[in-house]
Amino acid sequence: MNDNERKSISKWLSLILRHSPETAGLSLDVNGWVSVEELLAQSARKGRRFDRAMLDEVVATNDKQRFAFSDDGLRIRASQGHSVNIDLQLEPCEPPEVLYHGTVPAAIAAILADGLKPMSRQHVHLSADRETADRVGSRRGKPTILVVRSGQMWRDGHRFYRSANGVWLAESVPAGYLEQR
Repeated sequence: MNDNERKSISKWLSLILRHSPETAGLSLDVNGWVSVEELLAQSARKGRRFDRAMLDEVVATNDKQRFAFSDDGLRIRASQGHSVNIDLQLEPCEPPEVLYHGTVPAAIAAILADGLKPMSRQHVHLSADRETADRVGSRRGKPTILVVRSGQMWRDGHRFYRSANGVWLAESVPAGYLEQR
């Protein structure tokens, strides 16, 4: 499978496993899982034909590890980034003292005034290192990196979660915990 095929399948999986399962005639369970067999069949019905070996390759080679198989390998879900309401069954965990968020300069004034909000997603996504935040923020142009005082947030009672692919998640980040550096 070439890079274009992998990218196309990955984008399709992001759409149906994170945002719009009905596009493929699928229903996610309460924890975001769907049967691999059903996903392959419904994708084919929508003109997106790929087999289990191709799906395995996309999941294994995705640089952000966006997707995960269940322990028995019979189900698949997105690791985070959902705009549909699901419960990833993540336990709160103590974050590093600082986390990072990459965004575009046009959003900075609103973020520094109102904080980081999940917008159409369930959680705000944060990075453990500045390089990842820079890469995420640069998807829409030159990024601006915000430092999140996550350790202080935690001590103040805010909850953090860590997804299966290492992305830190928070319900929101109040402006008082943000610094632009």
